[in-house]
Amino acid sequence: MDYQKFSEISPCDYAGTLKRESFMDAGIKELWSNIPRISGPAFTVNMVAGENLALHRAIYEAPAGSIIVAQSNTMDYAVIGGNVATIAYNRGIVGFVIDGVVRDIAEIREKRIPMFGRGILAMPGTKKQAVPVNTPIIAGGINVNPGDIIVADEEGIAVIPKDRAEEIYQECKEKIKKESALSFEEWASRHKKNIDSFYE
Repeated sequence: MDYQKFSEISPCDYAGTLKRESFMDAGIKELWSNIPRISGPAFTVNMVAGENLALHRAIYEAPAGSIIVAQSNTMDYAVIGGNVATIAYNRGIVGFVIDGVVRDIAEIREKRIPMFGRGILAMPGTKKQAVPVNTPIIAGGINVNPGDIIVADEEGIAVIPKDRAEEIYQECKEKIKKESALSFEEWASRHKKNIDSFYE
């Protein structure tokens, strides 16, 4: 599957087709400005709170083209920094969506590694417990399964179920095509009529 094509469509446009449970909460956002939109299959990580071992394992197991999606289960310890992000990026990982905090953001920003998360914290976690990676997780308040398609940009993070990904992509493309055929004036006129209908 061509995973890059999913980034042709913004999370806002996917929102016309997907349901609310396909979008991570507003607390997870881009961690440097003017971040590019990314798309790819999720390689998932569910960490022991206070540790980062599973995430560090994932950067070596995730196939090129993946987006690593991680539930850190803590806001007290950063789970990834500049060196680890660079290793992953050099291996072909498209970017990261972290339900938690990260460190070394200046280095990550300088290298333009797409990084989404809840914030920045200098204190790193430890490495003690080896737990399986690429299993179903909850991140950003929603279910994320390995292989689900992630589309992330400054507007938010959409999680497209892998078994419906092609169908949803085609439906969104068709909807965008129809909407783009309208001028702004036509759209605005239609919008007003729709709103007025509720007040008649």
